[in-house]
Amino acid sequence: MISVEEARKRILDSISPLGLEKVNILDALGRVVGEDIHAGRDIPPKDNSAMDGYALRAEDTRGTAAERPVRIEVVEDIPAGTVPRKRIGPRQAARIMTGAPIPEGADAVVRMEDTRKEETIVAVFVEAKKGQDIRRAGEDVQQGEKVISRGDIIRPAEVGMLASLGRSFILVYQRPLVAVVATGDELVDIDETPSPWKIISSNSYSLAALVLECGAIPLQIGIARDRREDLVAKFQDAMRADLIVSSGGVSVGDYDLVKEIMKEVGNRMQFWQIAMRPGRPLAFGALGDVPVVGLPGNPVSSMVSFEQFIRPAILKMMGHKNLFRRTVLARIVEGIKKKKGVRHFIRARIRWDGESYTVVTTGDQGSGILKSMVRANGLIILPEGATTVGAGEKVMVQLLDNSLEWTPEPGY
Repeated sequence: MISVEEARKRILDSISPLGLEKVNILDALGRVVGEDIHAGRDIPPKDNSAMDGYALRAEDTRGTAAERPVRIEVVEDIPAGTVPRKRIGPRQAARIMTGAPIPEGADAVVRMEDTRKEETIVAVFVEAKKGQDIRRAGEDVQQGEKVISRGDIIRPAEVGMLASLGRSFILVYQRPLVAVVATGDELVDIDETPSPWKIISSNSYSLAALVLECGAIPLQIGIARDRREDLVAKFQDAMRADLIVSSGGVSVGDYDLVKEIMKEVGNRMQFWQIAMRPGRPLAFGALGDVPVVGLPGNPVSSMVSFEQFIRPAILKMMGHKNLFRRTVLARIVEGIKKKKGVRHFIRARIRWDGESYTVVTTGDQGSGILKSMVRANGLIILPEGATTVGAGEKVMVQLLDNSLEWTPEPGY
């Protein structure tokens, strides 16, 4: 039996980032960039107006005020997207729209609300400063500047930047194909009518959903029966994936065949059993060149183990640098007792009370109680050496979702 840290290290040391693929920038959202992006042009490419108003020479507005406006001849209209035709001379202005190029000779823009149009004349009521309300060429990005780096994650802002650079496609790390295999004669699929002694295979779907949540692609292989030939056939089908995740068949029963197959010639099993609860009977190895993680069959054990080992492995495959869920310290509402020597991951509900985090367990912690996982947004992590935790003490909590990032009020 090995520690959680050792198990995680062995798994991650066996995983490498996948190759790159070229995708549309909208399909790249949330993906990891596989190339440095340099600007091929200045943004904006030319000086342009930041406001609707009048482009003019700042010196022509000296001494103006609300009670004694300066009157300037309007020689041109410049809508956005058009090219100025005239140079602005002394006591001249061009009516200009936001984003339109600044005409030669002009060095400031006066906002529309600070003027009054009088046929071919504009009355200006405020003094302008040089550069006022002008967006300079290259003010945002200069030609040749690196704007996105390899390893960055594409967010909506990066999509906008790529679009502004004229990049419709970008290289990103591939999404791994993750095969999900459930095992057990007691299981039926979701669309089958279960008899009283059968169980619907929830793991097939919760694990596939966890794979999707990571940004990877689940491949549901189906249910392997507790017969060697059926299990081998399912695993052979799964070997087209980048990673195989199975549930069940890794304990000590007569029909727990997954780890036995992983021990055979041509395959590898690096370890079996981790000092954690739930999730102790976890096997890691390979079938040929494809990494395999054999998870316990109980639904909570399967999901908790996925969070600790498979999620970071998938993220590493996708080129991510930050592989782990956030952890925070929280005050626990009730006391907990546990056995020494095993790390416990306890389903819990954590919240922010305005000053600190508080956390409460979600009830029965049996590894088959999926309801307690539904109610949880975190896992209390109690180290191997601990035996008791008193009410009011601080404990480490691993967050399972982003529910703490959202509030019903804006907070400002």
